[in-house]
Amino acid sequence: MRPTAYWIAASVLALSTGMATAQEVPREDTVIFDLDRTIKDPENFNWFTPGTKRMHGAHQTMWEPLFILNYATGNLDPWLATGFEQNDGSTEFTISLRDGVEWSDGEAFNADDVVFTVNMAMTNEEISSREASTIRAQVAGVEKVDDLTVKFTLEAANPRFIVENFGVRIFGSFLIMPEHIWAGRDAATFAFNPPVGTGPYTFTSATTSRAIWDRNDGWWGEKSGFMDLPAPKRVIFLESGGEESRAQLMATNQMDAAQNVSVGTFEAIAGRNPNVIAWYADYPYAAADPCARQLEINTTIAPWDDPQMRKAVATIIDRTQIVNVAAEGSTVPSKTMFAQYGSMDPFIDAIIDAGYGLSPRGDAEAGKALIEAAGWAMGSGGVYEKGGEELSVDIHVNSASTEYTRTIDVIVEQLNRAGIKAKAVPVENGVFWGEVLPFGAYEMSYSWLSCGSVNEPWASMGRYTVKDVVPVGERSPGFNNTARWDSAAAVSYSAIVDDMADKALGDPAVPGMVAEAYQYLDAEMPFIPLVQSAKLIPFSNTYWTGWPSAENNYNHPFFWWNHTHQIIHNLEKAGG
Repeated sequence: MRPTAYWIAASVLALSTGMATAQEVPREDTVIFDLDRTIKDPENFNWFTPGTKRMHGAHQTMWEPLFILNYATGNLDPWLATGFEQNDGSTEFTISLRDGVEWSDGEAFNADDVVFTVNMAMTNEEISSREASTIRAQVAGVEKVDDLTVKFTLEAANPRFIVENFGVRIFGSFLIMPEHIWAGRDAATFAFNPPVGTGPYTFTSATTSRAIWDRNDGWWGEKSGFMDLPAPKRVIFLESGGEESRAQLMATNQMDAAQNVSVGTFEAIAGRNPNVIAWYADYPYAAADPCARQLEINTTIAPWDDPQMRKAVATIIDRTQIVNVAAEGSTVPSKTMFAQYGSMDPFIDAIIDAGYGLSPRGDAEAGKALIEAAGWAMGSGGVYEKGGEELSVDIHVNSASTEYTRTIDVIVEQLNRAGIKAKAVPVENGVFWGEVLPFGAYEMSYSWLSCGSVNEPWASMGRYTVKDVVPVGERSPGFNNTARWDSAAAVSYSAIVDDMADKALGDPAVPGMVAEAYQYLDAEMPFIPLVQSAKLIPFSNTYWTGWPSAENNYNHPFFWWNHTHQIIHNLEKAGG
């Protein structure tokens, strides 16, 4: 065992047997989840500000959502709320809250908490979280009808308001905070430690590499009859240190759920530990991720401010090679910007039928022709030159995952072969999301900023309209249009997409509108769709069963999301 893996394994053993805390909890009562990043500030639980403050267990065990979008059924599963109503124009939404919900300190959770938290986000511009920014942009007013009823009035029609803000559609939701603790605090600086939530677990301790959560046997859900207590008495989120270490921990039953691994690594784990499973029992094992991968491009920086140069890069890139080399065949090339779920087929088909679909194979010669048409000539060193300058590009990539770095390595090689001097620039997760992307501090970068559409197209397309353009150096609202795409084509695109915004879900006019708007994306390529994302997530049945899978599809398996409450509640002791 390598030293890093040995240290982590020893730490897990100590934590799970209670050596790190006063209360002893046996390993068989503990579920251990992988964390793919360092906890930036383990003493801070203010989720409104940047940094890891929610996905190290906080929004999986302690902070519960109002609703959860069920990817298996397409329905919104009620959680802290029981339902909602909307007016015909989708400008007013009334949410009904569940009776009997309590904060872990015994205070009642009610409409006052919802109204207070929403108003806090609306009136504090210094709060920078994406969810708070979205609420600020969409909500004109919020009011308490009674203790269990809240009414929202929107700035404009939005049929997707509930799922978009309170439904865990992608990763998280707008989290409600306890008014009795936050009132009078500075929302931009309050550390909220110790934290309080409504979930069945309370915070025990944390370091930069792990967080421990222990079951609250007085949880409101059991007392009210909503749901039984979850079986695990302790939940640990542990930074594994990377793919090699997480493989070792999974193989030796010192971790129960790991972050994404390669096909080869998964097969090696399963070969050592037959209790380890994935979404599919057989190759390619992985579950489809809703955030298709793409190459972000800063359209303000020459020569990438020229749409034809961006089009050249899009033409050169070979998506099939990315699938085969970086993803080991576990996914497929993107056809459009959208994740390829069945519910998105009408919109994907409309784009392809209009002639704007992407090729799975690259065409380096056609891409080079576009570069040469822009005045570049091939130099003696195999790199294009113009005015004494070489054609080069730095591509920023989040170093938190081998998926990210391996993909950019493939793209860098493809561009270099075509005469573009490309270089990968790996940066730490917090820097990538906190400094590089939102402020436009990149030429190109690897990400998934068109993520959002899982059952309709506007959520993704609406992220690239000109209303969200800010100068480089200012934070893009909600990571929208970090490309700063602001051309005449972008204005035409935005007009169509803005008109689409208030169309009801299922409106038959929408597929045609999608294709009409997509002509501008295809012509100017402010971002370049690459491949569908798939996550190969190992789960171990040694201590716990009931993990999500294609055969046990109560929801998707991405345990770093806010819906993880469902996963934990479905776990049962192995052999129990």
